[in-house]
Amino acid sequence: MATKTNEGAIKLKNFAQILINLSLFEGINAEEFPLMLNCLQPQQVSYKKDEYITTMGEYLRGVGVILAGEAAVIKESASGDRVVMTILQPGDIFGEIAAFAENPRWPSTVQAREDAAVLFIPRDRITGRCDKNCLRHQFLITNMLRIISERALMLNQKVNYLTIKSMRGRISAFLLDHCREAKQSTFTLPLNRNEMADFLNVSRPSMSREIGRMKKEGIIDFHLATFRILDPGALQQSAQ
Repeated sequence: MATKTNEGAIKLKNFAQILINLSLFEGINAEEFPLMLNCLQPQQVSYKKDEYITTMGEYLRGVGVILAGEAAVIKESASGDRVVMTILQPGDIFGEIAAFAENPRWPSTVQAREDAAVLFIPRDRITGRCDKNCLRHQFLITNMLRIISERALMLNQKVNYLTIKSMRGRISAFLLDHCREAKQSTFTLPLNRNEMADFLNVSRPSMSREIGRMKKEGIIDFHLATFRILDPGALQQSAQ
């Protein structure tokens, strides 16, 4: 069961480095950071493994930040099908796109993959005018706009995967994107096989067979979640 604690009663010292390095707080120096937290009045919540952090459709009161542990962002259809949209790591922000809607609701379910700590920042504290009209609050609003823009671009990439008709094409595009992000031919995916299949909206057994065929053809090599691109040209051709 989730354990909630008011910001004033908790110790955020263990997570100070994560918070200071958040893109949300870019431009705010360490000396001003405690004042920024006091202004935002966040709430820390602890979750056990497999516990739901948010449920799709519930009222959204603020933006979430993963402080510790991991969580999966999941889309659920009316028929009960689940698609993993992304995996959240410490320092990742979620809920920012829907937080400032007229009637904000969680657009996805977020589930802890392991014991996790989450910080929720009230949306009105982000957009509300600071009593002192301080420069750090202006930084905060500018940073939030940039984060929302970048997340929208990421979701657009997810749509691009789903528009590729062949399973090999989706796998190829997915692996190429992670290869480019890692800037090297060998990289480790943040998703396990089930989550990867959900993310690409394909069958897990069929995906595993296709990945096995790609390995036999000398296009890729892999061990568990670690992949190595052997023939990027073949992947590029399949991804088109």
